[in-house]
Amino acid sequence: MSGAIALATRRWPALVLACLAAAALPVGVAAAGATPAVAQQQAPLMHALFQDHAVLQRDQPIRVWGVAAPGEAVTVELAGKRASARAGGDGRWQAQLPAMKAGGPHTLTARTAAARQSVADVMVGDVWLCSGQSNMELQVWRTLDARAEIAGAGNERIRLLTVPQSGSVEPQATFSSPVQWRPVDPESVRDFSAACYYFARELQKSVDVPMGLVSAAWGGSRIQAWTSAPALRATGWYDGELDVLARYAGDPVAAVGDWGSLWQRWWAGAPGVAAGDEPWSAGKPVGEWRQAPPQLGAWERWGVPALSDFNGMVWYRATIELTAAQAAQDAVLALGPADEIDMTWVNGRAVGSTYGAGPGREYALPPGLLRAGTNTVVVNVLDTYRDGGLGGPASVHALHFADGSKAPLDGTWSYRIVPAAAGNPPRAPWQTAAGLSTLYNGMIAPLGGYGLRGALWYQGESNTFEHDRYAGLLRALRRDWRSQFGADLPLLVVQLPNYGTPPTKPGESDWASMRAAQRAVAAEDPRTGLVVAIDLGDRYDIHPSNKQELGRRLARAARHMVYGQKIAAAGPVPLAATRNGDAVVVEFGDATDGLVAYGADGPIGFELCGAEKDSCRYAGAEIWNHRVTLRAPGAHEATRIRYCWADSPVCTLFDGAGLPAGPFELPLSPMPHDDHAR
Repeated sequence: MSGAIALATRRWPALVLACLAAAALPVGVAAAGATPAVAQQQAPLMHALFQDHAVLQRDQPIRVWGVAAPGEAVTVELAGKRASARAGGDGRWQAQLPAMKAGGPHTLTARTAAARQSVADVMVGDVWLCSGQSNMELQVWRTLDARAEIAGAGNERIRLLTVPQSGSVEPQATFSSPVQWRPVDPESVRDFSAACYYFARELQKSVDVPMGLVSAAWGGSRIQAWTSAPALRATGWYDGELDVLARYAGDPVAAVGDWGSLWQRWWAGAPGVAAGDEPWSAGKPVGEWRQAPPQLGAWERWGVPALSDFNGMVWYRATIELTAAQAAQDAVLALGPADEIDMTWVNGRAVGSTYGAGPGREYALPPGLLRAGTNTVVVNVLDTYRDGGLGGPASVHALHFADGSKAPLDGTWSYRIVPAAAGNPPRAPWQTAAGLSTLYNGMIAPLGGYGLRGALWYQGESNTFEHDRYAGLLRALRRDWRSQFGADLPLLVVQLPNYGTPPTKPGESDWASMRAAQRAVAAEDPRTGLVVAIDLGDRYDIHPSNKQELGRRLARAARHMVYGQKIAAAGPVPLAATRNGDAVVVEFGDATDGLVAYGADGPIGFELCGAEKDSCRYAGAEIWNHRVTLRAPGAHEATRIRYCWADSPVCTLFDGAGLPAGPFELPLSPMPHDDHAR
């Protein structure tokens, strides 16, 4: 089995010992008097994070944990410092060493009466967690001048650890596969997170300590997947989905049926869906259905004009004839890959939903669902980026029976396009990158209480359609991670860069609204920093390659917020927008060496707006000291101002240090007489 059913098979409370033994790399573990052959069979005492070349966080107590025999005493030693602990009834133990200054290399040792484990070349410095979706995952080899960057990489004082990509419906005690701390060299850096690496390389120029980088990222992931179930439940938005997820851990087949009911209720209330329109039903379908090409595959290549550049939902439907003997057997529905999310029904009952275009689908069917004669398979496929559709050829789709036989669904598939007005459906909570808490469980929970200096967060592209909730979700993630790693954990948030076709007139933008949510959350908390990247994107590529400059900006924000260096954290920050006669004046702070405009006498990208939607118009702008004066017809009627408000805006306002003013929206207020305003 693979996909959703396999995800539900992972458990940790009863399998901690086995998990740690399987996930840790071979290290020096030796029992007193044991032969080497016996020693190799024993599980490491320490968690997989504690191994050769590790970096431990300086200037705070150092937590070390692992698994030993229940009730066994454990002693941990590092650079002459010792701490003791006793394993609980489940074998887990945790010891705490006193805080240490930056330095190393050291040897970290854990021992019991029966065993000893040592890891070498351990440094004490600053540890950073780098997390998010594809732009955080994007590797060094995909960045600007990658060949030279890789060839010139060599730094024993920067250590890299990549968390294996894994989703789980329950929190995991350790990683899904072996991990390894690796000093920076051409081999180790090639596939590591570029944003994370370039950040540390730049930061180390002014903060001269060892750096440990932990990359936990997954392309296409939503923020909900990185947040624990209790933190999501506290938002009050996902109670039904979380109840399904809890049931899925023990009974995935029944939980899928529950989820189908929730999904179907969403469809019934979606805009433009007529009463009685139930495409998943086994009865005669309503609406316009057409014959799909027999090879299936990406619908953009079908030669259908309406699908040539379509991102959204398409329904697929097929029937299959079964004998009574086939229908009586246990069965699994196998489907080819679906780009990127499927929701699947058999005979009107939901049987599965999976995220990701790579793997095929395998869904165990409830007993008694199949019947002799005609059976109906219906698949809803959601695609949000590039190619979409149900993978082919049609022969890969089949029912597999308990006796080893199969019945291909190689008959005629029909399809129906869903109008965009219906919106985006809810995502099954057990999906890896698009679910609820799945990546937290599989990739963040295994980090335990490992000491961190801070966290970098580059994510949001997959949540732009729900930007109205994103601020609340980002706050929930921040509280969640601080409860795990420390109440004062600094968080550096990368604001979404520009992407897509530049605008020719003012309009509404999900991406701009997402950037506003990120800005608002950062502004309300002194331990959250915002890194502006509005000029670093690529109109043709959602994965911009200039991660070097992004790294420099992340390092600058860290130097200001985390290390207290007296530099501006980012570029110009708007302080207020006020009326002055027939003009509007915007005042900026943190403009190092003043404001400048590139490519014209004044900056472009400013809009003056009324209270209504679609009331914005571009405004001419003029710089005067740390202010920008805006003029446009009807400016006296404006109630708010916007800057760089589009998916891919053209923004030309910077400061003298070359840092951009980020996108923003501000209300207008009256301005007292000021002789310096222009």
